Amino acid sequence: MQLMKSNVELASDSIVDRVYEQLKAMAVSYEFKPGERLNEGELAKRLGVSRTPLREALNRLNTEGFLRFTPGKGFFCRELDAHEIFDLYELRKSIEVASVRLAIKRAKDEDIDALLKFLEATGPDPGERSSVELVELDETFHERLMAMSNNAEMLRVLRNVNARIRFVRWIDMDRINRSNTQAEHRAVRVPRRSCTTSAPGRPACGPPGCRRWRSSTSCR
Repeated sequence: MQLMKSNVELASDSIVDRVYEQLKAMAVSYEFKPGERLNEGELAKRLGVSRTPLREALNRLNTEGFLRFTPGKGFFCRELDAHEIFDLYELRKSIEVASVRLAIKRAKDEDIDALLKFLEATGPDPGERSSVELVELDETFHERLMAMSNNAEMLRVLRNVNARIRFVRWIDMDRINRSNTQAEHRAVRVPRRSCTTSAPGRPACGPPGCRRWRSSTSCR
């Protein structure tokens, strides 16, 4: 009996997670118009679920800042608010600078090498990639760099911020130079463990291949 109950709970959680991911993608891409009230009945029918998992997913998205909730009125698509976007960019910059300081102390050589290989593989030339694909590559770089800080909470916050500004970045990516952003990424250097240090976070003269850190996290 207990096993059957556990299976039902797992199935329910799986449905909520699926609905959450679907609604999140719709909210990120502004498939709902800014300020639009969400029709829960239509959404439940469209996604093929009951109101209960739908409401759980909506509440989660509201908590994470992807939707807005007004008591007595329901859930709404968030507005495209310039001040909020600025705040999110400012937050992203702050946690990235802090995480890189931690990465200097904690990064593993193999993770550094893997990130450099990722940059080489993706290259500065956008080729036939769409803005959506280019933003995804950029987010991957920033998240892998932050992962080297070994701080899961910083990474969680970054992923939330990245998703909430993604729509604006899709637009922005159409007008910026991909080569410039790649050059900024390559300017970031985290020292190998094998480097000796003359001061906290600043490598001294060391063996070949020692990567110096340059505080450059201004890339878009």
